[in-house]
Amino acid sequence: MSDGASRRQFLGQVGRATGIGALAAGGFAAAADRVHAAARRAAARPARDLAGDEDFWHVVQDAWDVDRALLNLNNGGCSPAPRAAIDLLFRHWRFANATMYHNLMAVLHPQKEAVRAQLAALFGASPEEIAIVRNASEALEAVSLGLPLERGDEVLSTTHDYPRMVTTWKQREARDGVVFRQIPLPVPPRDLGEIVTLFAQAITPRTRLLHFCHVVNITGQILPVQALCRLARSKGILTLVDGAHSFAHLDFRRDDLECDFFGTSLHKWLSAPVGNGMLYVRKELIPTVWPLFAHSEPRGGDIRKFEEFGTHPVPIFLAVSEAVRLHQAIGAARKQERMRFLRDAWARPLAGEPKVRMLTSLDPAQSCGVATLAIEGIKPGRLADWLLRERRIVVSPVDHPEVKGIRVTPHVYTTLPEIGRFVDAIAEAARDGIGKP
Repeated sequence: MSDGASRRQFLGQVGRATGIGALAAGGFAAAADRVHAAARRAAARPARDLAGDEDFWHVVQDAWDVDRALLNLNNGGCSPAPRAAIDLLFRHWRFANATMYHNLMAVLHPQKEAVRAQLAALFGASPEEIAIVRNASEALEAVSLGLPLERGDEVLSTTHDYPRMVTTWKQREARDGVVFRQIPLPVPPRDLGEIVTLFAQAITPRTRLLHFCHVVNITGQILPVQALCRLARSKGILTLVDGAHSFAHLDFRRDDLECDFFGTSLHKWLSAPVGNGMLYVRKELIPTVWPLFAHSEPRGGDIRKFEEFGTHPVPIFLAVSEAVRLHQAIGAARKQERMRFLRDAWARPLAGEPKVRMLTSLDPAQSCGVATLAIEGIKPGRLADWLLRERRIVVSPVDHPEVKGIRVTPHVYTTLPEIGRFVDAIAEAARDGIGKP
């Protein structure tokens, strides 16, 4: 029996078991099947060579239903989910709604374990180290608020960390006497070694945790996670990595990082429906972290203690499976190279424009699909408003004490003509301005 036939047979069995009916024996998952077929045909080609093959990426783009009249270049905020994930979400939701509590809790809830296994395989960890939560903030706060830190213990972070995580540590500082310290990051740094040196110089005998982004949300700067984790471990310090902008964007696995804790959203680069996140806790550390919500065994070693947030919409979690399947069909290496290709397609032409300043290094070691630019004399908010109003382009304005510009984040469903539309708009704004303030 072919892979496709066996998969359709399995889906039919799932449909009968859950009462959903024939789960599209060739329907809602057909786009991922076409991507798988295209990937098999291109299997012998290096990922970098395939990055500019528009025939291949057209097949990928067709997996999404998006409004092409509005150009979304803020996928770093939230990406649309592919058609297959949305279809599965609503199929499960209709089934749950038919006999709500029984179908939701007795039939669908146990299926979260299959999603846990998928995410664990993607990350390269044990399923017993993966909690399915609602976003990166919840994942990271579970650790930030649950670690048993004492008064005077130091947490070392950067001035470029996500605002909600900064707020979390400041709350612990006010409540528990934990010392929260932030070091500035160069924009951009000369190289990754400069970042390691800054952390090494800032560590003190009271430092208990390094908390930092894998990919900085305001610039797209990649941090040298493995080097920082090795530095920390050599001094008996734990590491908490904010992977909101790296998971399913960069091609890596758990052992490439060597971190103790990792939290991410799944609605950005994995393109799962909104309301999905993942927390990784190294197995031996699970008992040391108090859960964010009360659990019968708060010091136990079951990773599921981090999922005790009451009755919740399980179909949203189960729809992750189709997002994972499409990501795997594309291939992590191919996706990474395409993201960098799209970044270069707008950043390199604009870097040569008068008044345009790139705030992100285009060195492949330092950035991938996320980058930030500024136009001299135009405030980020005004530029973002003009792009939306006059060109129907969505970007994310960045107004940070150390970074002022617009963050640009295409996704694999973004087309080259759409990138050209953005380049033309920015070139026009840089040369001619955008009118009176």
